[in-house]
Amino acid sequence: MTEIFAEVRRESIYIWYYFEIQFRQICGYWILGMLIGSFISVFAKDKIHGIFAGMKDKKWGLLGIIPACFLGIVSPLCMYGTIPIAASFRKQGMREDWLAAFMMASILLNPQLILYSAALGSTALLVRIISCFLCGLLAGILVFLFYRNRVFFDFNGFEARASHDTHPNLLIRYLMNVWRNIKATGLYFLFGILLSALFQHYVPQDLIAKVFGGNEAWGVLMAASIGVPLYACGGGTIPLLQDWLMNGMSLGSAAAFMLTGPATKITNLGALKIVMGLRRFLLYLAFIMLFSLLSGIIVNAIL
Repeated sequence: MTEIFAEVRRESIYIWYYFEIQFRQICGYWILGMLIGSFISVFAKDKIHGIFAGMKDKKWGLLGIIPACFLGIVSPLCMYGTIPIAASFRKQGMREDWLAAFMMASILLNPQLILYSAALGSTALLVRIISCFLCGLLAGILVFLFYRNRVFFDFNGFEARASHDTHPNLLIRYLMNVWRNIKATGLYFLFGILLSALFQHYVPQDLIAKVFGGNEAWGVLMAASIGVPLYACGGGTIPLLQDWLMNGMSLGSAAAFMLTGPATKITNLGALKIVMGLRRFLLYLAFIMLFSLLSGIIVNAIL
């Protein structure tokens, strides 16, 4: 029995060692992401959405998907916040292809997640931003081509929710938003670091390189597939990605994971099915998997 307790203690020390190292490496990015993300949410969110709403009278045609993607990325809302906002834009006469581009980009990326992803290095961050932007553009183009004169989204029952950021004191309003961010992401962030520590201790380093490394399409497909069940929170997956990239995961595989993860997050899929309907929802899943696979292969070929 003494030997068992000694072994458990020894294993715990190893895991804590890996946990502490990665926590120190990433914690700063997590804190900075929350502080800046909350600042944008409190002081710039309405301005960003106002700019997008003002686009409805512009005669930009298909080119409008470009600013729509950009505004989707800088919008601080999660998917559940994006859908009601998109519903209000539809009521104001927004084009379906612009809405598709805005929603796709918003689901994949936001300012807070950009700062989290900086922990992965500048190249991985740039790959994430460009691939998410292009995914939003392609989503808008496809809706334009195949649903030009038809309705793509069904927003019945989705109304814009009342803002939580209403306290008259701006500092308190900001601090309350930061606290909500901590509650929403903190446990996922710590759990992601714990998973990473377990991977570092128990999974052979060369196994990550064999599964996700190299320029093989198989590794990209595996990364895209595992992003579907494993992704729960953007901040929580950064420790895992950092560990995998250090142990041989290719940038293409990382790009595929970073696309399929937020796009197919299990908590999002129910609402997406409602606003798209079953047939378009299945097309959406196929689009995400195919785009992620091709993006990963292209990234590996270039880099």
